Amino acid sequence: MGSELPVIDVSPLLGGGPTEEVAKRIEAACVDSGFFYISGHGVPADLIARLDASARRFFELPPDTKMKISMAAGGRAWRGFFPVGGELTSGRPDLKEGVYFGAEREPDGRPLRGRNLFPEEVPELGAAVLRYLDVMTEVAQAVMRGVALSLDLEEDYFATGYTADPTILFRIFHYPPAEPSDDGWGVGEHTDYGLLTLLLQDENAGLQVHTARGWIDAPPIPGTFVCNIGDMLDKLTGGHYRSTPHRVRNESGAERLSFPFFFDPGWDSEVPPLPSRPRLDGGRPRWDGQDLRAFTGTYGDYLLSKVAKVFPQLRADVLD
Repeated sequence: MGSELPVIDVSPLLGGGPTEEVAKRIEAACVDSGFFYISGHGVPADLIARLDASARRFFELPPDTKMKISMAAGGRAWRGFFPVGGELTSGRPDLKEGVYFGAEREPDGRPLRGRNLFPEEVPELGAAVLRYLDVMTEVAQAVMRGVALSLDLEEDYFATGYTADPTILFRIFHYPPAEPSDDGWGVGEHTDYGLLTLLLQDENAGLQVHTARGWIDAPPIPGTFVCNIGDMLDKLTGGHYRSTPHRVRNESGAERLSFPFFFDPGWDSEVPPLPSRPRLDGGRPRWDGQDLRAFTGTYGDYLLSKVAKVFPQLRADVLD
């Protein structure tokens, strides 16, 4: 199945040749919709297969077994499982269940940092997730080299600054088939918070993207990831690149898995507009009515303000 969104071969950014054309295509995609597919990423097919298979085994476990690694057990690290309806978008429960992961680190008192929770019943999931995080971090740094070049910056502009110590977040989502009577969404309309999202989809469609042409489908294309920019890249570029609303509804009639990998600025990074980019006005109002240009503070401040709305009870129990 094809898509209106472009497919960009990023192998030159991983050392495979000249990068000028890749940078031009990334710029065009980011100005148009903020969404594109990437091929030539070098992520091993066997790693993707192991991740998918182990995730399916986890979601087949009984609810009580999955709740043994619930997010409440993750504490301030904000890791673990949530059941269908346990995550909110725009204040409404999403029709999905999932598991939150992040970079494996020793707790240091800051939120969203710590060790992951892995199910004892599916031991292979932990190994697959940790390997996937390492591989995807390299891919994300490569794509950000292309983003830097597309903005007439040095290719290591982000890697030596905002993403020298990136905030790495990873989710695995399971969407049960939507019933005709369901008036909700697997994920409601939203934009992502950080710099870059790299999304692996299984063979079942469901993702929709809002463009200047209206809502379009972004179906799975074998061998690719969907890439989209987030709020902080929108803010950095003064609106030249826009974080675009998207949503998910699983009408495939089958179970759907997706694997979003979020590559974000360092926790303590402030994100002022790039000096080379003019401030832009206008465009479609954001889904939440927010003006990103008005935000000041660190990325950690911004991220906490967002995730606390997604899991209000967890915020009350863990942070407040």
